[in-house]
Amino acid sequence: MDAKNGAPGGGAANGLMLVVAMTSLAMVAFAANSLLTRAAFQTTAIDATSFTAIRVISGALTLLVIAMLQGAKLKSSRTGWWSAVLLFTYVAAFSFAYRDISTGAGALVLFASAQLLMISYGYCKGERTSLLGVLIALGGIAAFLAPSASAPSLSAAALMAMAGFAWGGFSLLGRASDSPISNTAASFLWAVPLALILMLVQREHLSVDTWGITFAVLSGSLASAIGYAIWYWVRVRMTAISAGAVQLSVPVLSAVLGVLILSEEISWAGGISALITLGGVAWVTLTAKAGQQGRTTAGAEEPSR
Repeated sequence: MDAKNGAPGGGAANGLMLVVAMTSLAMVAFAANSLLTRAAFQTTAIDATSFTAIRVISGALTLLVIAMLQGAKLKSSRTGWWSAVLLFTYVAAFSFAYRDISTGAGALVLFASAQLLMISYGYCKGERTSLLGVLIALGGIAAFLAPSASAPSLSAAALMAMAGFAWGGFSLLGRASDSPISNTAASFLWAVPLALILMLVQREHLSVDTWGITFAVLSGSLASAIGYAIWYWVRVRMTAISAGAVQLSVPVLSAVLGVLILSEEISWAGGISALITLGGVAWVTLTAKAGQQGRTTAGAEEPSR
């Protein structure tokens, strides 16, 4: 490479490396979220409602501090309120589901559901990918959830699927934001009253301890607030389909962390089903990129960045 072209080429390479690094960091944060939540219900006395409220409140305070340091202003909008509802739905369903589902299984159902919503959105917006890859991924999920001795509880899986759809919608709304940090902070703040209402409804079943509170604070401030802020920075640099697909790296990380830290087990059938799912996702990712390149070459409008 000559000096004349070195700077632009180096800048592009550095930019790509930064996107990859930030994407990896966001995925680790999401995996940590699953691990912290599952660990809280396995090893502490905290209940799902209290965990939800503490996670939302700590996330709101963390993002508020970040927004203030950046000089960002919180804005109220219809989209913001929808984001708050979706955020609360995700956090609450996520917490209640993780009482009865393993770390890796919960992450697989969560992000597969989010992917399904994002793929549907991508198709509506003209993005292209392999339908066969989608069917393979969904078939793997169906096999994973099929009744067996190692299959997760269907009620827990249903709750986690609800959390995944809510997360997918929340992520898509965030893509259109011109100020991700301030809008995410506003969503967390507006979700606080919903969490407090849930606590009021469940007041006879509340239970907390020191470690449970610690796990919930870490989940809200680090794995959620900071993780989401990083994710939104990455999210606007991807197609909707690619963003949905890349998140399915999280179940692998979550499952590994669950085995290493919580001594969870993975059956051969579950592992094979998960690999089938991830294989379909890899296919979706590759074909989504090829389709995007084809549209760009043809002169079609590129996605917003």
